[in-house]
Amino acid sequence: MDTKEFLLKQGNQLFTKRIGLLNQWQDIAENFYPERADFTVVRNVGDELARGLATGYPVLCRRDLGNQLGGMLRPTNKTWAHARITPWDSVSTEARAWLEKAEIRMFQAMYHSTTQFNRALSQADHDYAAFGQAVIQLTLNSKANGLLYRCWHLRDVAWMENTDGAIGCVYRKWKPTVLDLSRMFKNVHPKVKEKLEKDPYSEVDVWHCMVPSDSYLSQEGKNYRAPFVSVYLDVTNQHIMEEVGAKRLGYMIPRWQTVSGSQYAYSPAVVVALADARTLQEMTITLLEAGEKFVSPPMLAVQGALRGDINVMAAGVTWVDREYDERLGEVLRPLTQDKSGMPIGHEMASDIREQIMNAFYLNKLGLPPSDHEMTAYETAQRVQEYIRHALPLFEPTEMEYNAPVCDNTFEMLFENGVFGSPYEVPEELRGTEVKFEFESPLHDAIEQQKGQKFMEAAGLMANAAAADPGVRHIINMQKATRDAILGIGTPATWLKSEGEVADLVAQDAQNAQSAALLTQMQQGAMVAKTLSDITPPTGGAPA
Repeated sequence: MDTKEFLLKQGNQLFTKRIGLLNQWQDIAENFYPERADFTVVRNVGDELARGLATGYPVLCRRDLGNQLGGMLRPTNKTWAHARITPWDSVSTEARAWLEKAEIRMFQAMYHSTTQFNRALSQADHDYAAFGQAVIQLTLNSKANGLLYRCWHLRDVAWMENTDGAIGCVYRKWKPTVLDLSRMFKNVHPKVKEKLEKDPYSEVDVWHCMVPSDSYLSQEGKNYRAPFVSVYLDVTNQHIMEEVGAKRLGYMIPRWQTVSGSQYAYSPAVVVALADARTLQEMTITLLEAGEKFVSPPMLAVQGALRGDINVMAAGVTWVDREYDERLGEVLRPLTQDKSGMPIGHEMASDIREQIMNAFYLNKLGLPPSDHEMTAYETAQRVQEYIRHALPLFEPTEMEYNAPVCDNTFEMLFENGVFGSPYEVPEELRGTEVKFEFESPLHDAIEQQKGQKFMEAAGLMANAAAADPGVRHIINMQKATRDAILGIGTPATWLKSEGEVADLVAQDAQNAQSAALLTQMQQGAMVAKTLSDITPPTGGAPA
């Protein structure tokens, strides 16, 4: 089997196995994400996206969760990721300064206007909320002078896990025009070159294949030392246009919740809410029809008594045969209906809306409601409850979502010299693995608890010290105070380092010792003077 046959066989197998999944994603998109509802259908420009929906409430819930993911994971009002190595406590000032400088440059590169970072990650947030996964690709731009982030449609991407359970092989379908393909690759098929003059805007079926190098047979018999091989395959003409080694997979695919036996994830929010969303659509249609009947009720007419059609428009007139005897009853009257079911229907619809909102964790993303003015203790308990509810949602997502984005960005920038020469890296950082710690509103709430705990501990210490002065030595007050100050959001630049504080404490102790010694000397001098004043002089004959 040659290289092209290997890639085509493996890719077709991956894409074929997930055909049923495309139908499921289409159903989810039609109910929660109509903008993405083109997994199994072809949509034309200008088609109404939410056609067929009687209510947009499920779409609003998905939208709110997707927006919350971005706001919690990547708050724009702060630097939300910090480069760290282990152990962090023993890292020198020089190494910390280099990492801080690299961190600043990384965020400047990520948020540059040409990287499309915000657009790609915003699209990925909503894919993640609706389908439980998203596909983000990080490359250099066409000029190779900046980063480029793109979020690809799940319809076009298939992947496979390696023996460690991580995604180790990715295939992506792509349909560039003949003109774009000729600009990007020098080794295009002769048929593509022929179309360049006749039909430059016709599309070509292309696959981008990221394959592990240890399982890849190069068309030239070449062995790649890089972990992966990046191949661009012209599927239409079965022609390999580019084949290069790659240090990274290049695709970041955060997965929310997975089950054994499948490389594809799912959204636990949608799993719970999908049945309710379908029910709400049907229920809304029924309530709308019932409301329309109450506003414009069906009419009951006597056959043969009317001279024409019934005119139910405003100010309309319906003519009755003059020979009709009104003693026989009204010739035209509204059909009597029972309206008692409407309140029950509205209550049921309201209950389902609440269930959908809860399924998307929207009741967990804010502080529990309060109906009275609370004490500091009650406020702390509410914050603790918020943390307990929100942490299981966002903490795994940070490591699955934010961490790959930061790791891949940092490595790519380092390889391209954005952080300076490798020889400028401090010795203790060379060969170490840089990881990232993340900040978010949730982490802020957790850190702010330190300030409340400090105040509680200080109150206990004050009460206990009245009975036993020795308890004042239990807590390391310098460390506790520093943690509490940082926890309430005080900028680190306002604080002196531990070394500076230790020097100042030692200076204070020395000054206190000098002051005590001076006081002692002054007291000794005063005693000596007093004794000299009251002691009679010795020597000589008494008077």
